[in-house]
Amino acid sequence: MKKLQSIEEFNAYKNGEGTVFMFTAGWCPDCRVIDPVMPEVEESFGQFNFVSVDRDEFIDLCAEHDIYGIPSFLAVSGGEELGRFVSRDRKTQEEIESFIAGLSL
Repeated sequence: MKKLQSIEEFNAYKNGEGTVFMFTAGWCPDCRVIDPVMPEVEESFGQFNFVSVDRDEFIDLCAEHDIYGIPSFLAVSGGEELGRFVSRDRKTQEEIESFIAGLSL
């Protein structure tokens, strides 16, 4: 998964075609639990770009998009939000895949 480097990069992905942002942090134990399954999720949904956003590095971006719990997912395409899977709860691979499968480009 690509790691977000800048706000400009976020905006480029946001305005592009089909991106799923995963909001995470190095200290988040629930994030570490899903990290090993994310390559398989990415492979299953090749129509999307997947970008990891470190909550601590981009706290203002998180606030701007109402991302307060992690891990959380925000899907966008062409500047529009397609959906979000946002909560403080631990997420399973099945829940993540179900969320992404429900998105339409």
